[in-house]
Amino acid sequence: MESTDSGSQQHGGDPGPSSVTPSSPPATPPSRYESQKRRDWNTFLQYLKNHKPPLALSRCSGAHVIEFLKYLDQFGKTKVHVATCPYFGHQQPPSPCACPLKQAWGSLDALIGRLRAAYEEHGGRPDSNPFAARAVRIYLREVRESQAKARGIPYEKKKRKRAPTVTTARIDVAPSRQSEGGGGGCNVSDPSAAEAVPP
Repeated sequence: MESTDSGSQQHGGDPGPSSVTPSSPPATPPSRYESQKRRDWNTFLQYLKNHKPPLALSRCSGAHVIEFLKYLDQFGKTKVHVATCPYFGHQQPPSPCACPLKQAWGSLDALIGRLRAAYEEHGGRPDSNPFAARAVRIYLREVRESQAKARGIPYEKKKRKRAPTVTTARIDVAPSRQSEGGGGGCNVSDPSAAEAVPP
């Protein structure tokens, strides 16, 4: 044992148990979301730098953000049918067509969410956040609607049907009448009461 320690000291290694086990826990790697957010932020800053003329972040507006989103369409992988395409509105067209590839609405929406957070993490004020601009929200809504029509995919949130609850019937029941057996209240155990509630 001692010969190994002295050997590691001769080679300049750190002797003792600290070389095997670190004294402090290792830093956890950033989450996938955080890594993606950092990449997105760097991509946007690079876009501003390459902009003609170059654009400072402090001068960036919602219009510049929309311009950035349109620029990203060239890297898109989602087929969006034009109105004259025979497959316009078809979810699964039977054969290929010449319609353009674009960024999917969901990708753009998630990207804006990450950039909105990154802007504020880098010292930007929420009230001047270009990623939260009304124009950007309107643009994203238009992209969602146009892609939904072109691809035949509805993006509307599904309205959940309210399930009939027995609690509603119990609220209307007067406890004294139920125990007396009088006909004034609604008896929940009565099958006709259950049938009256629509499924």
